[in-house]
Amino acid sequence: QVQLVESGGGLVQPGGSLRLSCVASGSIFFRIYAMGWYRQAPGKERDLVARIDNGGNTNYADSVKGRFTISRNNAKNTVYLQMNSLRPEDTAVYYCNVHPWAASSSWGQGTQVIVSS
Repeated sequence: QVQLVESGGGLVQPGGSLRLSCVASGSIFFRIYAMGWYRQAPGKERDLVARIDNGGNTNYADSVKGRFTISRNNAKNTVYLQMNSLRPEDTAVYYCNVHPWAASSSWGQGTQVIVSS
């Protein structure tokens, strides 16, 4: 069973930066999966923010293009999300998971990001 553990969230002022990390333990096949960062704001559905495939190709939601950067380190079974120029509307719980998500892939606890002055 693969476990996903997200970290790096916190409280940051508008315009600030955070770097999120997600470690996938228990998977020897991490490197073959496309991975995504998702977020869920209060009262809203969980949405894809960014994805990276096994070749390092990336895609972003329009709302974060030019501000967020997704990357991965297959040797460490880790995917990152560098978030710059944060806005209050980026406030959410952030999760990582495979993309496209499959019901067999459990969600981790996520990491809370709050952007507020």
